[in-house]
This record gives sequence, structure tokens and C-alpha cells, in this order.
Amino acid sequence: MNVKVFVSQEVQDLLKAATNLESESGNARAKQITHRLLGDLFKAIDDLDMTPDEIWAGVNYINKLGQDGEAALLAAGLGLEKFLDIRMDAADKQAEIDGGTPRTIEGPLYVAGAPVRDGMSKIDLDADANAGPLVIRGTVTDPDGNPVAGAVVECWHANSNGFYSHFDPTGAQSPFNLRGSVRTGGDGTYEFRTLIPVGYGCPPHGATQQLLDVLARHGNRPAHVHFFVTGDGLRKLTTQINIEGDPLIWDDFAYATREDLIPPVIDKTGGQALGLKEDAYKEIEFNFVLTATVQGKDNQLVNRLRATVAV
Repeated sequence: MNVKVFVSQEVQDLLKAATNLESESGNARAKQITHRLLGDLFKAIDDLDMTPDEIWAGVNYINKLGQDGEAALLAAGLGLEKFLDIRMDAADKQAEIDGGTPRTIEGPLYVAGAPVRDGMSKIDLDADANAGPLVIRGTVTDPDGNPVAGAVVECWHANSNGFYSHFDPTGAQSPFNLRGSVRTGGDGTYEFRTLIPVGYGCPPHGATQQLLDVLARHGNRPAHVHFFVTGDGLRKLTTQINIEGDPLIWDDFAYATREDLIPPVIDKTGGQALGLKEDAYKEIEFNFVLTATVQGKDNQLVNRLRATVAV
């Protein structure tokens, strides 16, 4: 077609009408964002000379994305969630906030409501013949290195099939399997007794993998463990650690890997005394450093739709 109409008065008037931009009613911020995004889309159609077939293929894809419930997964896979982290890192640098544990993406598979236990939680509720025992332990400290009493460390990860409880397509896992929360004592320590996770791949027939196939990209993540860490007067930390040695650590489709989030995995014995499935086990020590609130406010809180299950 090779025509350019975006700058025409007709199209500019259409954008204003479609977003009700000049009306005093409605949400001004929503109208501002919608007008900008719709305008960017219209301009891209002009600039790239997109055909009607391509546009309707995109509309159909958005329908499938919603039907599959994979919008948050695609946000990670296209780097949107990583981009938000980059912006928050830049904001911290501008505010001269440093020294805390690096953030990284939350991902789409958190479930609120896991039991909170003091000091230690054993979270492998289901037997898993293909996963060896793992202990993750460490401390939570403030920017000055003082232990944070009463901090809550939330942990969640996949099983040896790469599935998370509450999202497992096989339906095999118990509620809150491989999910738990620990409240630290006066020494700021936490411990999770669990199993070694593996990475996972996007659902092979889902909308996310469909787009990744077109882009000639894989949809796989290395083995990792997610955390939320909160403490009074400190900013919430959203992060995850990778399991050392995974071949996909630096080829994560969700771009979550950071150098300081790959702790060493140590071979240990004495697991039976800890209630683990085997005497030989792996241990990861990872210490969290939280940063202070900004003018009394936690600017790291992110409101997004999350699954919640009552205990």
C-alpha cells in the first residue's frame, strides 16, 4: 500500500475521539496513556506498511493470549518485566540508593497465602523421586548490616518437572507445595528445606511460545528460586537466585539472571537429621540486604494481579 496517513488531521482527530482526550470526564491518566499507545500503533502501521491481514492476525493473537492466560508470561519473555527493573535500577542510582540485594523479575507464578513459619520452613510437601534435597538459608540485614528481626522471606519454585503448585497442568501437586514463608528471629536468619528445582519452558502450544517460535527464540528458563523479602521500615525486595551450573543461566528467555544472584551450591551431609529425604544434600547460603524506605514510603511495591489461596 505504501501510503502515509498518520500525520493527517483525519487520523489525529480519530485518535482524540477514540480516547476521548478532550473531554473532562473519565480518567485523565488512562486517556493520556491510551492516546500515546494507540498513536504509536497507528504510526507503526504507517511506518512498517502493515497489511490488514497482519493487523487482524495480531488481533487474533491477542485473543489467544487472553484465552491462554499468558499475558504476564509474555511480558517476561519480551523483556517488559526486565525493562521495568532497569528503570527501577536507574531510579535507585539517581536517588543514590545502593548496597541492597539486586532485584529481578517476579514472574507470573506467585501465589499469596503460603503458611508463615518462624525461622525455618520445610516446603517439599510432595514426594519427588527426581529431585534431591536442598537447604537454602541465610540472613536478612538492613543497609548497615544489622539483622532484621521479624522480616518475612517468601519462597517459591518449580518441581523436577518444571511445574509450580497451583499452576501444574497435571494437577499432581498439593496446595503450596514448594512454597513457603519464614519470619526471621532476632538474628535475622531464615531457612527453607526443599528440593532442587529445574528450569521450565513455556507451554508448547500457548500464545507465548507461538510468538517466540516466529521470532526463532526458545522459551526456557534456567533453574531458579523466587523470593519476596519484607521488613519494617525497609523496601520490599523482589528477586530470585539461579541454581549454579545450569546451562541456561545466561540464556534465560525472561532475562532475569544477574551476576550477584548465582550463589554457590555446596555439597553437604547430615540431611537425615534435618528431616531431608537423603543424608547427602545441597546447600545454598544466600543473604538478603534490604534498603531503607524513601521518605517513609516503599517505592518498590508493585500492584499487579496475583493468585491468592486461603490456607
